[in-house]
Amino acid sequence: MISLNWLPETAYLYVLIFARVGSILMLMPALGEMVIPARMRLGFALMFSLVLYPLISPELPALPADVVQVLVYLLHELVIGLIFGAIIRLVTLAASVAGSVIAFQSGLSGAMGADPINGGSQGVLIGAFLSMLGVTLIFATDLHHVALMAIRDSYMIFSPREPLMFGDAAQTAIQSASSAFVIGIQMSAPFIVLGLVFYLGMGILARMMPQLQIFFLAMPATIWVGLILFALLLAMMMGWYLTHFENELAMFRGA
Repeated sequence: MISLNWLPETAYLYVLIFARVGSILMLMPALGEMVIPARMRLGFALMFSLVLYPLISPELPALPADVVQVLVYLLHELVIGLIFGAIIRLVTLAASVAGSVIAFQSGLSGAMGADPINGGSQGVLIGAFLSMLGVTLIFATDLHHVALMAIRDSYMIFSPREPLMFGDAAQTAIQSASSAFVIGIQMSAPFIVLGLVFYLGMGILARMMPQLQIFFLAMPATIWVGLILFALLLAMMMGWYLTHFENELAMFRGA
């Protein structure tokens, strides 16, 4: 007679892994975007949890006899997954920050549209373009593999047997948000210099010729110069963005 005593233990471990993996993939950039159908994301999370099962199961706590303890472990993994996914999501804010600064300095801040990467909310078109391009390049350069390895290595940082480290998680979130802001400003630094020089020159000309509407006449030139500079610097900006993304994930991998 075949014994099925292993089924409850197996199901418990699999659900525990899926609780963390599913919540991470729900928020992780590139793999958890709203443009990807929910069924595909759910199916991928189930399959990836199955792949991780033989690697992660020895590190998970054994099946407790108390149902309440099982729920505590499940909630523990859900919270860790949400924290981990949210921190990684903060990494991608660099593209939105850079896009907002570039649009403002180029006179295109009024060009708004839906941003599919950030939940379909309204945003500047340049920011939406940079966010979408960043996700595309993450897949094209196989950096999503690094993200998947970071999920596996998250069990070394956030152990299921240890209590939640809210202080460390908050500090990491602040560090990731500040790093994304710094990278976004660095990506848009040439446009900040362009805006300072251009508007300073327009201010001097306006003082010299007050009867002429300098800013009104110079606005098309601002847009054209901004678009040309954007085309010339796009490769450099996205290379910087990908390096930032990889370095932030390497922190979670203990690299």
